[in-house]
Amino acid sequence: MATGREKGTASSAARRGLVGRLSWGLADQAASSMTNFAVGIYVARSLGLAAFGVFSLAWLTYGVVLNVARGLATDPLVVRFSGVPDASWRAATARSSGAALGVGTALGAVCLLVGLGLGGSVGPAFTCLGVVLPALLLQDAWRFAFFAAGAGRKAFLNDLVWGVALVPAMVVAARVDTVAAFVLAWGASAAVAAGYGWVQSGIRPRMTQARGWLREQSDLGYRYLVENVSLSGASQLRAYGLGAIAGVGAVGAVRGAELLLGPFLALLMGLSLVTVAEAARVLRRAPHRLGRFCLFLGGGQAVAALLWGAALLLVPDRAGEFVLGGVWGSASELIVPATLGVAGAGLGSGAAAGLRALAAARRSLRCQLFASACYLGGGLGGAAAAGTVGSAWGVAAATVCGSAVWWLQLRSALRERHPHPIPEVRTP
Repeated sequence: MATGREKGTASSAARRGLVGRLSWGLADQAASSMTNFAVGIYVARSLGLAAFGVFSLAWLTYGVVLNVARGLATDPLVVRFSGVPDASWRAATARSSGAALGVGTALGAVCLLVGLGLGGSVGPAFTCLGVVLPALLLQDAWRFAFFAAGAGRKAFLNDLVWGVALVPAMVVAARVDTVAAFVLAWGASAAVAAGYGWVQSGIRPRMTQARGWLREQSDLGYRYLVENVSLSGASQLRAYGLGAIAGVGAVGAVRGAELLLGPFLALLMGLSLVTVAEAARVLRRAPHRLGRFCLFLGGGQAVAALLWGAALLLVPDRAGEFVLGGVWGSASELIVPATLGVAGAGLGSGAAAGLRALAAARRSLRCQLFASACYLGGGLGGAAAAGTVGSAWGVAAATVCGSAVWWLQLRSALRERHPHPIPEVRTP
């Protein structure tokens, strides 16, 4: 029987392991978000507000496709294969990464055809996005696989390679000086990181087994697909609607405000990479602590967002213009509502991690559909009433309401739960 000292030692080791995995998650997302931040700043300064709006539309479309791949391929991997034996993880990762690559190839072809059909200033950006989507999604799949295995250091190194490869690619794109060139440079550097992920893992993506993976994970995958796409789809529709109501420059202003919140969003996204896996571990080892764990995560992120937003309000106009160029004037007007929206999202993300760990896909799907409907309605209703600023305030209010629903559903799920382990799907 274990003594008090042995239990204390084990508890301390578990806490150190948790802190270590969260730290690597933050470090990885810092590398990833700084890469995205650098791309956004470089494009904004190089091309101006209108062209930056076109680039933002392509970027948001990538976000939709990324969430499709995560819902079908990597989210089930994280929920069911975090902390499992290595052989089981490797077999699942081969199939999951193959599914992500297949999604990138299929939807990349759609983007390619849409871009060729659109023409004008927007078409070439979407055509190039279609070319690079498979590499972008495969690189993201390696990150999630590494965090499921508790190997956050490998995910960090992979994003670091992407950042290094991006430097010469951006230099070449700046010489061409078109949106399409920047999209290609961004995707080409991701392809380098995707290839490095193959080397890191020693696992070959199995596209031929993608259909089997989708079938076996369908009880979670398709619900997560709808959940993920409803959020990114609402964001995309809001961008299209805002562009139609207030002009494409308004889309660039919103994206500029998001860039100002970039360092905090790095924190939010970095934690999201590991929170579901860690919540699943908490559920297996100490289920009574899950609610407290989720509250700590969500509350901490909300407070950090408010502090960062307060700091942004103190930035002088000269410094803001140095960073964002001509985008600063429009983006700075959106700092307060954008901060409140991100704080609401951070608070809700803690509850979302708990519902994912509980595999309560029906509850999380209901939450996300409600939150996405509020987001779209608030964003477009606000735009119709008061332009870009009204859209930002509408989104902020919608995000706070959505967060409340996430927490109500988590509380209900915890009350209903009976002690049983999360089912693990074994792969051959």
